[in-house]
Formats: sequence, C-alpha cells, structure tokens
Amino acid sequence: MSLSIGIVGLPNVGKSTLFTALTKKGGLAANYPFATIEPNVGIVDVPDGRLQKLADIVHPGRIVPATVEFVDIAGLVKGASEGEGLGNQFLANIRETDAICEVVRYFSDPNVMREVGRTADFVDPAGDADTIMTELILADIQTLEKQIPKLEKEARRDKELAPKLAVAKRLVDWLNEGNRAATMDMTDDERAAARELFLLTLKPIIYVANVDEDALGEDLAPIDGIKPIPVCAKIEAELSELDAEEAAEYLKDLGIEASGLDVLARVAYSTLGLQSYFTAGEMEVKAWTIPAGAKAPQAAGVIHSDFERGFIKAEVASYDDYVTLGGEAGCKAAGKLRMEGKDYVVEDGDVMHFRFNV
Repeated sequence: MSLSIGIVGLPNVGKSTLFTALTKKGGLAANYPFATIEPNVGIVDVPDGRLQKLADIVHPGRIVPATVEFVDIAGLVKGASEGEGLGNQFLANIRETDAICEVVRYFSDPNVMREVGRTADFVDPAGDADTIMTELILADIQTLEKQIPKLEKEARRDKELAPKLAVAKRLVDWLNEGNRAATMDMTDDERAAARELFLLTLKPIIYVANVDEDALGEDLAPIDGIKPIPVCAKIEAELSELDAEEAAEYLKDLGIEASGLDVLARVAYSTLGLQSYFTAGEMEVKAWTIPAGAKAPQAAGVIHSDFERGFIKAEVASYDDYVTLGGEAGCKAAGKLRMEGKDYVVEDGDVMHFRFNV
C-alpha cells in the first residue's frame, strides 16, 4: 500500500528541518516564509523491532520494513483559502495525501520569523493550530459549496446520490460552525459517502510539537482533542547525522527511549488504521502493510494482485508463537501453524505464507 502524509504548518515552525531529519534527505530549511515551494517527498521506514527477531531465526538476505511517504508542503498563512501566500498550491498538495501531520511551534527563538516582517520569541501553539484549521475548514466549505449545486442536479436523475447529497449538506453546516469534518457523527455509509467529497478536514491529523530540548519530557495539552507528539527538530537533525550506535548512545544520554521521529512514524502508521503482517524466508524478512481487519486474500493481494485473485489458503503462525517456538518448523511441531481460508481476519504480526492458483 502506498501511504502519503503531508507535513504542514505555518512558515518557519521547523517543517523542513523535521522533514530532512525524518527522511535523511536534503531539503531547504531557511528563516523566511515559503522556503519550501515545491513539495519534497521522502520514504520513511516504520520502526519495528519484531523484524530483527524474525531475522535472527531465519537468517534472511535482507530485512524490509514497512514504509510511510512524507511530503514536505509549503508553509500556510492566514488567508490561504483565499489564495494568500502559496495557499492554492498548498491546498492542492495536501489534498493528495492520506493524512496530515501538522508541525506546531512550541520552541522560543527571537531570531525566527513568525510571519513576513515580524519576529517574536513568544509562542502560541493553540493560536497557530487554529489558524491552519480555520483555513482548512474554509477550503472545505468552498469545496462543498461548489459540489452541492451539482449534486442536487445529479441526484434528481440518480436517486443513489441522495445519501451523498444529504451528508454534504450536513457537513457544510457543521463546518460553518467551526468544526472539522472528521468530528461529525456519521454512520459507516455516511462516512463512505463523505470520503467521496475529498475534504481536507476529513483526513486523519497528527500534531507534532516542535519543542525546546528541555521540554521534551513535558506533558502537552491536547490540540483539538489530539495529543501532540513532542519532538525537538534540532535534536532530530543531529540524530540523523549519526550512525545507529551513536544515535542510540545520544538518546541514552538525553534520557530518551526512542527518537521523536521513530514515534512519529509509528503513530502515523496506526493513525491511518494500518497494521503489519510478515513473510519470513531465506531471501528476506518483510513487513507488509494492510488495513486493520483485512482478510487473508486482501493480505496476499498487497504482494501481488494475482495472489488475491488466486488465493486458496494461508499458512499462519502468530508472531509470538513463531519467535517462542523458533520458526516455522517449531510452530508446525507444536500444532501452532494453522491453515486459514478466505474469511480469516489477519492479526497484527501474523507470519504468513500463501497458497494460490496462478
């Protein structure tokens, strides 16, 4: 599965510094608005210690983790929904992503420009987050106001469009009250119809608090009901230049169990409702990304579409059994290697092999 998360925020909150550290990919980080114009794209591994434990058993040629794509999108300013700054381009880029990762400034620095012609060492995380959410809500209202008249005409000819029209009308009222679309109560059918409206505020959102180093351990108040992930972009940039052993030692010295970017990658994965299953053999140990609740044929299909069409059975062992019993042979001897059919719902961490018709 291809997963894309847009990194957004006001200008100069540390987005590009964070992106560069996250992806270990060069990007322009500068103290002026719109340093990022064209979006940068990078692929990030999802940290998963289970892969190494599987590799210790089967000794593969390589280990292949799950990945998430992060997109560093141009900074947004007040009035973006009306085209201010790079607003239209910003909104077009974010519309193409699966989720939003908003970087919010918590650090203090009198030399960092908050907006054109103004610098300040004060921080206002709630206000900054509200500025961006307001612009996203206004953009969604514009989207619906354009779609609803068209839907009304089409629904008169096609009654199956009535639910989509109804939820669009409910959503525009909800948005006009200052709420994001994702927080409106909807049935599963209504939510499916709403997804066809391509609203920005319907996307899952993650808040990253770019904090000063001495604030990494602080318990931060939720933003719009969502707990921010505390990250110090400067520390993450330093970590990105170290090898694994040096980085681990640096984190230990700081009293941190995992880097903020490791936490972010895991949270991004879970926020999108995803999980991993594993294949393990001499060639590779690999994590495959599937939606939580996916059935065995769908899991096979992420390897190759032919596998889903020709699915017969899956040999399955739980991760715990596979590790405890020393691999496939041990699972089989203990009766823990199961044959599952098309209705099997894959569990996170399952180790699987498929049988299929070509």
